[in-house]
Amino acid sequence: MNVYLDDERTPPPGWTLVRCPEEVIELLETGRVRALSLDHDLGDEGDRRTGYTVLQWLEEAVATRGFVPPELIEVHSANSSARERMLLAIRSIRRLAERNVE
Repeated sequence: MNVYLDDERTPPPGWTLVRCPEEVIELLETGRVRALSLDHDLGDEGDRRTGYTVLQWLEEAVATRGFVPPELIEVHSANSSARERMLLAIRSIRRLAERNVE
C-alpha cells in the first residue's frame, strides 16, 4: 500500500489519500504500508498534528520496538524548513532500522 498524507492535494495514481496523521499511524501498524509520502502542514495553523507527527511516531517505533519502516518515505511539503526537519527524521529512521537488522 502507498499512503499519501495531505489535506489539500490529490494523490498520484496508485496512492491512498489520508488526511490525518492518526490514520497514517493506524495503517503503518498493519505492516502493509510499502511507501509513504508526507505533507507537513495539515489543516488550520492551530492544529499541531503534522506529517512530522508521523515521523516522530515512526522513529520511536523503530527505536523501541524494532518496527520495520516502509521501503520508501518521502516528503512532498512546500514548507522548506519543516521539509528539512522531516528529511533529518527520515535519515534517523533509516539508521535505526539498519541497526535493527544487524
